[in-house]
Amino acid sequence: MIVMEPIGAVRNTRKDLSDDDWGAVTSRIELLPSFPEDCLLGLEEFSHAEVLFYFDRVQDSAIVRGARHPRGNKSWPLVGIFAQRGKDRPNRLGSTIAEIIGREGRSLLLRGLDAVDGTPVLDLKPVMAEFLPRSALRQPAWSHELMREYWEVPKR
Repeated sequence: MIVMEPIGAVRNTRKDLSDDDWGAVTSRIELLPSFPEDCLLGLEEFSHAEVLFYFDRVQDSAIVRGARHPRGNKSWPLVGIFAQRGKDRPNRLGSTIAEIIGREGRSLLLRGLDAVDGTPVLDLKPVMAEFLPRSALRQPAWSHELMREYWEVPKR
């Protein structure tokens, strides 16, 4: 058994679990009191951080272990849960690379984190060019269509 404890939580105005319009969301990751302020020291020198978090609102009954149509859209192919980034995954782990806006004490300010308010954060890592893909990315057409409005900024 693997046991993990959150290092902090996401704070933002996003409460709804819908899939799109994450581009305007600004978040604050507030570390738990057991982590000293200096554990974030130097992270603000990087442009982006990878945030690993736990989809705590996914019910056991929603977990997918096999294949499904992404977002239930039958016009997209049936693909395995590990060939998509949905939240209904076996271990409920989420990972996003978000832009670092700044640091305030034990809080990290980010833009483009697709996690709702209160989401437990498991880890933070600086994004380094050397850890990004060293060859060209390849992905199927349906995934581009799925992501078309994911980072959109809602019109007001």
